[in-house]
Amino acid sequence: MIHNFSGKTAVITGASNGVGLSVAKLFCNSGANVVLADNDESALEEEVKLLRKQGHQVLDFCGDLTRKLTLTNLIAATIDEFETIDILVNALRQIDLSDPINPERDNFQKLFDQNFMVSLRLSQIAAKKMILQNPNRGKDQSIGCIINLSSIADRMILPESFAYSICSAAVNQLTKSMAVALAHEGIRVNAVAMGSIMSTSLREMIREDLDLHDQVKSATPLGRIGDSDEAASAVLFLASADSRFITGQTITIDGGRTLTENIDVPAY
Repeated sequence: MIHNFSGKTAVITGASNGVGLSVAKLFCNSGANVVLADNDESALEEEVKLLRKQGHQVLDFCGDLTRKLTLTNLIAATIDEFETIDILVNALRQIDLSDPINPERDNFQKLFDQNFMVSLRLSQIAAKKMILQNPNRGKDQSIGCIINLSSIADRMILPESFAYSICSAAVNQLTKSMAVALAHEGIRVNAVAMGSIMSTSLREMIREDLDLHDQVKSATPLGRIGDSDEAASAVLFLASADSRFITGQTITIDGGRTLTENIDVPAY
């Protein structure tokens, strides 16, 4: 399916690698102006350099996105460069194991700040800007969309991933709550819950545990690990006019993983 985002501006967090980068590239290939945001400066600059050589209109923004001021500056830089913001994709995620009974090793605050609070705060700032830049919008006019990347971990009881699971559940609830709150403003909010997708985090985990690759494949009905572009395509669909009557929904991209009862394999 071909989507045309010419004249639209998309902000993508977590865009220096993995699914976030795949999302950014698909938006570029669909004609959008794209802002790639992350905290990995060298990787971000390299990817943006390549995209510019290909003729795409892109901007890189590097900073600690867990800080409120950084998020405000991100939106300000977007407006300065491209004048508007039409699409926000909260793709910044960190996967990490945690100890559910040891507060000193649970990683909860770090994961919560990065996987949830960044999405919440940036969505609030972006939504306000979308509303302000469309003062003459009609009641049924769509003025923007927000897409959150989440995980199927919220549906699986995995003690070693309890912090990540809780953050994923929070993101999915955020998606539904903001969808209702912003519907009358013409802003749609949806999510993509991923599982069995070859993200940067999963690739690193497989490198450390070679058996994990076969374990994830065997736990997935389609018998393979998905490509990051497959998850990115779902994001593109949710941002397109083809999904203009969809809001507050979480689309699952997991090769059927959540249809099984295998709870011994991490939901990544």
